[in-house]
Amino acid sequence: MKNILLILPLLFSVCGCQSTPQRPLEFTTMIAHWANYAHADYLPFVKEARPELAQVGFYGGHYWSLAHTKHGGGYPAHFPKVGLAENRAWLAQRNRDLHKLDVLVIGHFNIEFLVGEPTGKDGPRGFFKFYNDLWDEKQLGPKPVKNPLDLLEKNADGTPRINNSYSIGGMKEYWACLNNPHWRAVLKAWAREGIRAGLDGFMINYFYRHNCLCEHCQKSFRGYLGDRFTAAELKTKFNISNLASHKFTEIGAWHDPAKSTPFKREQLRFSQIATKECFDEVFVKYGRSLKPGLIVGQWNHLGRFGQINTDERCLLPAELWAKDEDYLWYSTGSGAFYTDLKNGFLGEGTLQARYIRGATGGKPFTLGKYESTRTRAAIAELIANGGAPMGFYTRFTNAEARKVITQYYQFIRRNAPIYKGNQPAAESVLLFPRKAVHAGMVANVQKFLKLGDSLLDRHILFDVIPDDLNTAEALANYKAVYRVDGIAPAASSRFKINAPKTVRASLSRPAKGDKLHLHFVNYNRTEPAKPKSAGGGIHDEKPIAAEKVQFVFTIPDGKSLKSVRFFTPERDKPIELIPRTLDDNGQRVEISVHQFLVYAVVELEFE
Repeated sequence: MKNILLILPLLFSVCGCQSTPQRPLEFTTMIAHWANYAHADYLPFVKEARPELAQVGFYGGHYWSLAHTKHGGGYPAHFPKVGLAENRAWLAQRNRDLHKLDVLVIGHFNIEFLVGEPTGKDGPRGFFKFYNDLWDEKQLGPKPVKNPLDLLEKNADGTPRINNSYSIGGMKEYWACLNNPHWRAVLKAWAREGIRAGLDGFMINYFYRHNCLCEHCQKSFRGYLGDRFTAAELKTKFNISNLASHKFTEIGAWHDPAKSTPFKREQLRFSQIATKECFDEVFVKYGRSLKPGLIVGQWNHLGRFGQINTDERCLLPAELWAKDEDYLWYSTGSGAFYTDLKNGFLGEGTLQARYIRGATGGKPFTLGKYESTRTRAAIAELIANGGAPMGFYTRFTNAEARKVITQYYQFIRRNAPIYKGNQPAAESVLLFPRKAVHAGMVANVQKFLKLGDSLLDRHILFDVIPDDLNTAEALANYKAVYRVDGIAPAASSRFKINAPKTVRASLSRPAKGDKLHLHFVNYNRTEPAKPKSAGGGIHDEKPIAAEKVQFVFTIPDGKSLKSVRFFTPERDKPIELIPRTLDDNGQRVEISVHQFLVYAVVELEFE
């Protein structure tokens, strides 16, 4: 095995794989597809829309469980061929085709979710068929263990944990144990194959650790507790008298916050650190040893800021949160794919986007909104808040959706100086109560949401950072700091925005030039007749244009306003806006914004 690993870097140097750009990674548009990526219009759409990055293809558990079966053509991976070699060749060609279009190619990598049956009247199926009969040692190296059951998460009695949620091909679902060193060896072999296929990186998902009680989890959890607590503390806090010999009957992860205890949170914290260690070992250290600059990210879930029972890194220490990741994917789930305008619900990801941006210090990210209807809004809210649209459901097979996606992506590319390397520029900041979450006090998250929504409704410009990162240096540039348990400060007087409550406003500063950009996203629309409906496609987006938006702006001391320009995707070129002076010295001006459909930017340039 060592000899094989020694020659791999040489193989990759001559395999024709496209090298990835030096970090930090930067991009402002992307696409992601689990289906239809083999459609005849996929490459023409990419050529037309010109996203900078494409998440496409499967290289982890889905691939090795299903690509050789007749069931691989359905959910989740929709493989275009039947057969491991056949699909591998097809994916490698797709990657080459995308590289010719100057697109970074990121493969989906399911890290532990396996489909199959170990035994049956037809023998092993799915993953177990692959492992027992189709594992090619010339390609993948020696099998880490003989019996694939030795790779799986285990119940207390040693039996594998089994699910039957999807029943793909009538098969059950199993979970590999990320603490198992033999499973990590399997993941490394799979990662090598993805790199050989010409990928620039991986978006890795299924970062779940369940109540696995296998020997590897028992040992790892003992080590975790031993490093974190003294023997006396273990006895007092958790009634553990002898850690070395203690056999745990529960080492869980996500759980009901209402039933949380200090020990359950230690289990969850351990679980999230353990999955991070697996990610680091396999993809950061090993993957990048094979392909320097390998792009890696995690596909995680946030919803409406669900904590302890959602979010794969809710209890991670701040120093590990997104460490060594190039970009982030967070799914908003069922919390943001519809509107309920009469009750003030915009189906937005504004707070989530600002939190991710603040927590990472500005790494690229996207929101996976299960949104095939409000295409304009999904793109607009991400680009307005420092993200990269759009995370999912780029429905290029629908002519109208394709037209809108292309129109908005061309707008972003045409105005790249606004977006490339920009920074949030608000004078106020809202602190996310991550310290309270770590202590199990998730009620503070609801306070955060209530306060955040109120600030958005009042069009107060603010950034978001977690309160375990609120150092004096981090807060130095803010004039107002909003805390869920504090007295609300006076809002910054630099901007006073007058707009409907269906409009959201954010502020950024470009990488070059003495400018500010005020972004507006309009969520007003004619909603489907059925309440809280996701709609049936872009024909149900039906935006209602925003009118009578205006703002008063105080020009910074020592500066004068050189120009004010209005941009929107529905216009090919920006138009000049004429400010109205409100005071004798000309430092306070009022600016009226033109009518816009969903998204607009006002550029303030100074001299």
